Amino acid sequence: MPTDPIKPGRLHAAARYGWLALGFFFVALGVIGALLPLMPTTIFLILAAGCFARSSPRLEAWLLDHPRFGPTLRAWRRDRAIPRRAKWLACNGIAAGYVIFLVTAHPRLPLALIVAAAMAACALFILSRPSPAAWSDA
Repeated sequence: MPTDPIKPGRLHAAARYGWLALGFFFVALGVIGALLPLMPTTIFLILAAGCFARSSPRLEAWLLDHPRFGPTLRAWRRDRAIPRRAKWLACNGIAAGYVIFLVTAHPRLPLALIVAAAMAACALFILSRPSPAAWSDA
């Protein structure tokens, strides 16, 4: 019994729509992050730009040219750089999240130390990224 192989064009279209859907999902998470104080925005928009790069050059250009988020996304893409203000906000958000975790979850010491180590590793990664040369105080 012969099988009907998937046509290459269809597989490509399915992958493109998958990347497109994932890009919209990350944009939605980024918008939520812009409204909620402890949820990140930029990382989701970086992921969305990557998804749109594989599915929709028009939407990728829209994100990269966005007046508020575009400079940060372009700096990340060009230099893997994070503005100082964003570093400060991210590290303060990590610290606030850890305090909320401690106060609300009352974890035992081993779990508290594991979570602290994971959050410290994230903060160290953020702090180790360069600041964009063109607007280092942005």
